[in-house]
Amino acid sequence: MGSPPPRSALALDVGRKRIGLAGCDPLGLTVTPLPALRRGRYSADLSQLRELVQRRMVKALVVGLPLDAQQKPTEQALHCRRYGERLARHLELPLALVNEYASTWEAGERHGLHGDRSGALDSAAAALLLEQWLEEGPEPAPVAVQAPDLGPGADAQAS
Repeated sequence: MGSPPPRSALALDVGRKRIGLAGCDPLGLTVTPLPALRRGRYSADLSQLRELVQRRMVKALVVGLPLDAQQKPTEQALHCRRYGERLARHLELPLALVNEYASTWEAGERHGLHGDRSGALDSAAAALLLEQWLEEGPEPAPVAVQAPDLGPGADAQAS
């Protein structure tokens, strides 16, 4: 029998303008929405997220994938996967990908946040992702190392 998956996790609801964030305690009992991160250059995002990961002693990343109603990846789901994998590699953390179909809508309903532009809705959606992951998994896994991205615009916002 293997060891239980790490529960001190950081969930990310990756959007084009903001990243909703939520964290949980080491036992995975309490999920807390955190202030959303306004997206910028990847290097700036990474710096802020690295500090948050260190401060919260995060052991795994959980990233939502917005699949469509047929459970197929959307263009945004591919973006979220690439961003999550890149971030996991740079932070040297295992990654779990979770279907976030309708999580933003559900968070808006649950918390009365429809039309929110402050980031509270994004972080509420990240909290739902984290709750879902704590209940259903999957276990986070290491992300394979890729060759360095040294092409033009290497510091541009991740796609």
